[in-house]
Amino acid sequence: MFCVSEKNIRIGAQKARLVADLIRGKSVNEALRILNFCPQKGASILKRLVLNGVANANDVGSVDVDNLYIAELCVDMGSSLVRFRPRAQGRATPVRKKTSHINLILGER
Repeated sequence: MFCVSEKNIRIGAQKARLVADLIRGKSVNEALRILNFCPQKGASILKRLVLNGVANANDVGSVDVDNLYIAELCVDMGSSLVRFRPRAQGRATPVRKKTSHINLILGER
């Protein structure tokens, strides 16, 4: 089992989960193939994370990279950056820029 995580990624957790659901439980080769053709922003983020996990597993040396699969993929909500937008009559409304924490665990079949 190889764990890779990224924190405070500038994408909403709900949007990242849509892409994560596509590749959860799939083999690494199939997941990368799916992520190559996904137009969503989360696809490039998850692709980078999967490639990072494969590189970490490859550095260990005793793992066959072709047998790796995505055992767990968890997308949690991170902290929100709060910015303010000017509105009519001198008011201001908050704009929440959401972040995500993504945890990926690769297993070997």
